[in-house]
Amino acid sequence: MKVLITDNTHPVLRQHIEAAGIDCDVCVDCTYNTLLEMVQDYDALIVRSKIIIDRPFIDKARHLRCIGRVGAGMETIDVEYAESCGVKCFNSPEGNRDAVGEHATALLLALFDKITIADAEVRQGQWHREDNRGIEVKGRTVGIIGFGNMGGAFAQRLRGFECRILAYDKYRPAHCEENFVKARDYVVPCSLDTLQHEADVVSLHVPLTEETRYMVNADFIGRMTHPFYLLNTSRGAVVKTADLVAAMESGQVLGAGLDVIEYENMAKDGLVMDDLPNDYRYLLRSPHTVMTPHVAGWTVESKYKLATVLADKIVQCLRQND
Repeated sequence: MKVLITDNTHPVLRQHIEAAGIDCDVCVDCTYNTLLEMVQDYDALIVRSKIIIDRPFIDKARHLRCIGRVGAGMETIDVEYAESCGVKCFNSPEGNRDAVGEHATALLLALFDKITIADAEVRQGQWHREDNRGIEVKGRTVGIIGFGNMGGAFAQRLRGFECRILAYDKYRPAHCEENFVKARDYVVPCSLDTLQHEADVVSLHVPLTEETRYMVNADFIGRMTHPFYLLNTSRGAVVKTADLVAAMESGQVLGAGLDVIEYENMAKDGLVMDDLPNDYRYLLRSPHTVMTPHVAGWTVESKYKLATVLADKIVQCLRQND
């Protein structure tokens, strides 16, 4: 059996696979075309987001038994087609859910306490105390959309703030049900309508699918009963940036904590700064945004945990089929 790792990961991923007696190769500079020529020699493939695993790719991968994604998002893999061909698909959200939960909390606190604004002013010799008077999380209502690994981890961090936590998940798969049971003492399951009627903060923890693409748009925002803060640590294209900016200009969105952005190029791992629309430039200038470069799940600890979690899943799959 052979496994191919196609991106930079923690060394423990390869170590765990090889410790199970499985050969493991690494090709971090692979392109789609070069990988297409190699993949037929492997039983398992481990990817991040720079290569799209589509139908032609899966058709060429004649011996592939499983595909592992280092991280949570599976939008770059045609999971439905792969599994219809007998190729199991795994991700590893258990590895970075704690990091995402903490980062979402940090974005919320940075917005409420105007931390980035105050920091920039102090560095310039300004000392504006009244202008930087913050607001408290305690007593407010935080609405979480998507109550899987990430949403559940965020709720755990919020518990100590004595705020009201609402959680909406349309599908409520098994792991969500488990999260709702664990959090029954401090999280209230609700409908989307209830969340939009009552939330002071909306935090997004959903995968990017055709259904969730631009889920937060003018219509969604218009259904919010009162002005609110938005947090997004999921995928940039879940939020329609132009509609978010319009809502910030009107005051319906009071602030946005964004770890991801619609215009992010996942394959190139960044932004093309010379080709960004005015909507994004508005977010850069706004004092009511806190932005980070898609690092909510990137901690020293999560890099290790992502690798070990995925290694266990890959090894178990290959052994079952051996």
